[in-house]
Amino acid sequence: MMRGLVKGDNAFVPTAPLRVAVRNGVDVAVLLLAEGGRVRGDADIVFHGAPVHSSGAVRLSEGGDGDGTVWLETGLPAVEEDITRVLVVASTESGTLRDVEGLSVAVLGTDGTAVVGYEVTDAGGETAMVLAELYRRAGGWKFRAVGQGYLDGLTGLAVDHGVDVPEDHGTEVAPDHGVDVPEDHGTEVAVDHGADVPEDHGTEVAVDHGADVAEEAPVENRAPETRAPEPDLPPSPPQAVAKVVEPPARVPAAPAPAPFPEPVADWTFGAFFEPHTLSGPGNDVISVEGLPPGPVVVELALRTEGYTGVWTLTPDNREDDLLVNSTEENFRGRLLVVVPENGRLRLKLRADGPWQARVLPLAAARRLSEETMEGWGPDVLLHTGGTADAALHYRGSSNFIVDVFELAEHDDPTVLPDARPGYINEIGRRRETLELPEGPLLVHLARADGPWRARLKQPRAATAWLRRARR
Repeated sequence: MMRGLVKGDNAFVPTAPLRVAVRNGVDVAVLLLAEGGRVRGDADIVFHGAPVHSSGAVRLSEGGDGDGTVWLETGLPAVEEDITRVLVVASTESGTLRDVEGLSVAVLGTDGTAVVGYEVTDAGGETAMVLAELYRRAGGWKFRAVGQGYLDGLTGLAVDHGVDVPEDHGTEVAPDHGVDVPEDHGTEVAVDHGADVPEDHGTEVAVDHGADVAEEAPVENRAPETRAPEPDLPPSPPQAVAKVVEPPARVPAAPAPAPFPEPVADWTFGAFFEPHTLSGPGNDVISVEGLPPGPVVVELALRTEGYTGVWTLTPDNREDDLLVNSTEENFRGRLLVVVPENGRLRLKLRADGPWQARVLPLAAARRLSEETMEGWGPDVLLHTGGTADAALHYRGSSNFIVDVFELAEHDDPTVLPDARPGYINEIGRRRETLELPEGPLLVHLARADGPWRARLKQPRAATAWLRRARR
């Protein structure tokens, strides 16, 4: 006999393949959430346009008898380890959820035996609702009757659970207030969320009326950077004029460590080589011999309060392409430079302060993904996936110029193809969307004297799901 729950109740269910029935005549979706209660990306949204999760653990199907029932097939043992909650979501195309008669969700075994269920009796003017959730607890799985409605529809529900809502489907992310962007270009470390969850094939259901409280990870506090005091100069000898020698200018630390970049399976354009690191006190010529011909990344960091200029030099030492033309303090950025056939890279640098540079292969550049990346200054980003939309948020006050170089059909790694036309050339703070073709390609932030953010928007599956959203 099925155990009926009231809103807020929870009960253990067997860690086994289960069927979930959602009634009556509503649109149904499933969100698979990781730690923090957020989807990892578009693939964690299961709905009528993408009815099977990539893991195969969740599948949606319409009832065959036309009674308005939507079935969710879930194999709990097959749910990926870093998925902690499986949300069952209902929404309406017209009207509100109070207009739906018999709105309910029930869990059954594969043999049709009823396990647990929940009937919504207090729906109001909402157009979307989290009906219930399956979540990990004490080595097994529990079912909770949630019944949380959203007056702002799927948009509000999606934002609450980490879905990247397209700009025409909801509230824009809160604006920044001039917070400095960190300069860390390091590699994000993957987190292991624990051991495998043991399977529980029992059928007894115990109702727990208490709330399960999730612990929040402590926030690490970072001490502010301090500078050691300058040493005092010794006193001058009596009756002699001492020649005071100015202490040498300090060279800024490298923006990131310089390990050898490992070859990446999905990036094959350009050669791999050991990074080259150089530094100096001011105006100079950056010169590196023996590089493989073709495009490379030059990472530059300065400590300066004045002008920074960088030009490529021709074989007869004439200024050629202007790469940097900045009056920003403490300039930093990553430049896209093509090494000539002789393997000799030469750049003219104008700087009124100490600097450090690294010459890196293209494969050392960061890759665009659905995770937001942050940066300051010009940069080189890689895209290796299919067609996608990239969201860029520039918060500087000067020129913002972005080029795209398609490499899919370009077979000469010693030169760059012509830039794809129709990209960004603006001034001041901007929010822009780039329609990217299939990779591999380079997204080149050629001018960006200020902080910026970039990410790939959710693929079109998420957009299709949110087309029913109400504002």
